[in-house]
Parts: sequence; C-alpha cells; structure tokens
Amino acid sequence: MLQISLPLKPSRKCGSMAEPSKVIHIRNVGHEIAEADLLQLLQPFGNVSKIVMLRAKNQALLQMQDLHNSVSALQYYSTVQPSVRGRNVYMQFSSHQELTTDQSSHGRNSDQESEPNRILLVTIHHMLYPITVEVLHQVFKAYGYVEKIVTFQKSAGFQALIQYQSIQEAVEAFGALHGRNIYDGCCQLDIQYSNLSELQVHYNNDRSRDFTNPSLPTEQRPRVSQQGYPDPGGLYAFQQPGASYAQVSVFCDSVIHCIWWNFTPWGDWYQRRCTLIVSNLNTDKINEDKIFNLFSLYGNIVRIKILRNKPDHALVEMADGFQAELAVHYLKGAMLFAKKLEVNYSKYPNITSAPDAHDYTTSSLNRFNSNVIKNYRHCCSPTKMIHISALPQEISEDAILNHVSEHGSVVNTKLFEMNGKRQALVQFESKEEATEALVSKHATSLEGNMIRISFSQMQII
Repeated sequence: MLQISLPLKPSRKCGSMAEPSKVIHIRNVGHEIAEADLLQLLQPFGNVSKIVMLRAKNQALLQMQDLHNSVSALQYYSTVQPSVRGRNVYMQFSSHQELTTDQSSHGRNSDQESEPNRILLVTIHHMLYPITVEVLHQVFKAYGYVEKIVTFQKSAGFQALIQYQSIQEAVEAFGALHGRNIYDGCCQLDIQYSNLSELQVHYNNDRSRDFTNPSLPTEQRPRVSQQGYPDPGGLYAFQQPGASYAQVSVFCDSVIHCIWWNFTPWGDWYQRRCTLIVSNLNTDKINEDKIFNLFSLYGNIVRIKILRNKPDHALVEMADGFQAELAVHYLKGAMLFAKKLEVNYSKYPNITSAPDAHDYTTSSLNRFNSNVIKNYRHCCSPTKMIHISALPQEISEDAILNHVSEHGSVVNTKLFEMNGKRQALVQFESKEEATEALVSKHATSLEGNMIRISFSQMQII
C-alpha cells in the first residue's frame, strides 16, 4: 500500500524552509488515503500524537510527539518522495506549533479518531446516485449486524453514522470498504471511526433507522439532534441533476438486485412507502394519464387517483418504495402547468381499487418491466431537453416541431439514428416547457407511431 521511491534529485515537494514545528502539513491527500496510510509515513520517526484530516482541501495535519521527530521526518522526505496508494504527497512544517482539539475536522483529536470503534463515520464522495439508508444497509450488513444508521449533510458531503453490534465487525467493514465505490465509478466510501459510544435514533425513516427497534415512528417532525453529529440534512444533497450523460455510470448490478427485490429484514417496511400524495396540481390541465407520464420516469405505476374533494391533489402508487423515493427526490418542487408540485409520502400504504382510481398494473407504458438498470441510470430531475424515441423512419424535424412546439419555445432540435432507429432531442427554453411537452405528448401518435419521451441529461445538442 505504501510505496517509497527515490527521486533523481532533492525536490521542493517536502519543504523545510518554514520554522520547524511538531506539526507536519501534508498536501495532495486524496479521498482514497486513510489516516492509517499517513501514520505509516511518519511513525518510523516517532509517535504521532494527533492527526487532522482536511478532506475538503485534500490535506492533513499530523503532530509528532516532539520536535526532533518532525525534523527527522522532513529531513528524510526532502530527499525521498513519499507516495501513498500510488499518489505522491507533499510535506512541510505547519504554521501551527500545536494542534488543538477544535482544529479537528470532526471536533475530535486523532487518538479518538484512530481508535477502532463499533460506530463508523462514512462520507460519500462523487455522489451521482441517491444513497438511502436502505442502500447503506445492503452494503454494510455483509460484514456484521448493523444496529443503527443515521444520515446527514455536512460541508464535507453526504455522511452517515453506522453502528455495528461489535467493534470487530466495524473493523472488518472499515478494511473491506474504505475507498471503495458503492456504484460503478461513483459514490466512493470514505470511512473513519467515530468517537460516539451509542447512536440515538428517534425515527425509522429515509434518514435514520434503528434495526433493533422496528416500532419507532416514521414521522420526522423534530429532527434528531445529538452531540457529536448534526441534524440530518437533505438526503440527496450531492446528487447532480445537471451531470452529463457521460458522467453518469451504470449501477452496480448486485446492489440494484438487492434494492429491487428488497432482500432485507426491512423489506415490508420499505414496501409500505409506495404511495405518494401529489398536490398543487393545475386542475384545468391535469389528468391521470399526464401524471402517469411524469411519474413513470422513476418507476412502474400501480394506480393513480385524483381526489374528488381536493381536485388539485392526487395519490400515486408506485411499484416499490425505492421507486417512490426516486419520484419524491426528483419531482418535489418541479414546475408543471405554472404550478410548483408538492410530492410527499402518503399516509395510505396503497390505493384501493375503485372506479375513480386508474389502474396501470398491466400498462405496456410502464418503463421498468425490462432494462431496469438502464432505466435507473437515466433517472434525473426535469431538464430543458427531452429525448423522443420510437419515431417513424421517415420523420422530419419539422414534423417533430409541429407535434411539440405548442408547449413552449423550442431552442434547438436534433434528429439522429441509433441502432437503426430514429430518435430526436428537443431543447426547450425552460424546464417547465419541456415537462409540459413530456406529460402531454408521451405515448401519443406521430405519423402512425406511438412515441416515447423522457428527459435527457445532455446539456447541449
């Protein structure tokens, strides 16, 4: 893991020009580098008494037990290039003569951070896909019994505290998962030991879970606030709806399999969160099929019911809890027909079959019956760009424009062929116009073909 290579000549990488200090400043510390890796660099020169990881700056501060140790280390590394996990790091004396506890990035000194504990602090980097409590449980339960999970948002990114039943299980998970990706090419795990002795969980919901106490309520009215970590923040704070298609990697098959089939002790609980309440609908322009066209982008639709006594409200039942969670995340606050949509979980577990409830269980327009992984990859918030497929082979751009231009100002179009099939991209002036075109024209007939429309993550044509 630690590689030391001799440079051809002394370099400025490990400077010693500053006033000598017990504190050594290390730069170019990548997210894949753990505290233990840095300790290997300096422990041959003496005891390291404190360590501070400055993750946001890719830097670290390590305090040696005495000045002689730090001077010896910098003298050595002025002629030998230190490299950790294949990455060159650069050292110099810090302007700090001592590290204090409150200088720690997590408010703890390094003795506490480095000491194994059954509670892990996990930071997710490059988070292109939603990370839920359910996903974290699937990943971490392979190394022992996970008792509790709490997620929250800090400046370092989306974070979670994960409590195992024993220290041994946490150590095994740390060794196996630190620096690994949850999904292919993204959602990298940066793991440290927490100094907390016990997590306090008051609600079993999408931000926190006590697997030892399934009777906890799901309401989130007063947010959890306990010493040692902040209130839970936005669940998807680092999702990037503007990411280009090339930036978005395919989901890891094994994790998708676990999510899709809910192979967890919490499968029943998760399945109960399938029904959403959508409010602030434009009653003059909305109907069940238009709601279907929008929400089916994030999962299969079971039933939709517009409420008779509240016609600007509708219930939408998704096929499973994960798909419902995607819809809440991506559509909450979206603009449709000059109205800002409110999308939340309903208190009802499902929609009862009735004449006023539209049933879509057998609809061929449900998008998640095949190519599930591909469909999840394409989930995103509404964009200005729509993608149209299943077009007639002889279709023209003018015909496409005539079909969708009533819904807004079209900025650009592109007609192309992929795998022998005609497709098109249409860019509108606003996201709202593109959303209106999608809900109104998806599954409509264009020159004899039933076209399919989805949002595109392309930024320009």
